[in-house]
Amino acid sequence: MPSVLFVLTGADHWTLNDGTSHPTGFWAEELAAPHRIFSQAGFDITVATPGGVAPTVDSTSLTAESNGGQEQADAVASYLAAIDETLRIPVRLEDVVPTSYDVVFLPGGHGPMEDLAVDEASGALLTAALDAGTHVGVLCHGPAALLPARRADGSWPFAGYRMTGFSNVEETQAGLAGKAPWLLENRLVELGARYSAGEPWSVYTVHDRTLHTGQNPASSEQLAREITEAL
Repeated sequence: MPSVLFVLTGADHWTLNDGTSHPTGFWAEELAAPHRIFSQAGFDITVATPGGVAPTVDSTSLTAESNGGQEQADAVASYLAAIDETLRIPVRLEDVVPTSYDVVFLPGGHGPMEDLAVDEASGALLTAALDAGTHVGVLCHGPAALLPARRADGSWPFAGYRMTGFSNVEETQAGLAGKAPWLLENRLVELGARYSAGEPWSVYTVHDRTLHTGQNPASSEQLAREITEAL
């Protein structure tokens, strides 16, 4: 049975460049849709967070506006409620052995910009997963978790990989680009990623070797299906 490790942010806020806190967490659809697809495919699923803290869902991601209507918002909320017991007792990210899984998957939300972007355990796990040939899926702001990955010589393991992630245009349209201490697209490019993006808010995924990336919440389902097919 294939196994997948979901690495979720443990942050409930994002510190903006004026020092204020923007309430956030993980984005509901980006966990619910892939979790459902992997579960239906028969995957064994584990959830981990930094320190093993219970993750916080971004309340904005549960609104009708963020889900294309109330019916879909209710479906996402219902799915998260169904897996609540798993979410309340995640394993500690620091204790994870990455080679124990076939897939490591990181949903977004702005939470990863606060904690996973500077988490050495996350960086080490993703480096080890990449070297082991494990499929790595990162979605929306999830690629922030790639930033602290380093090899012994200080180089970035994901340099030269084609990838996508939440774009500067989308961050601007979401109203947070001017308040952000840094932008994900910029950081990925600075480190040597071959970044590309589709139209804002449209489905867009990029697959390079065992790295699978999705641009935004709309890409959640397609990204998970591509990884399932790859296995």
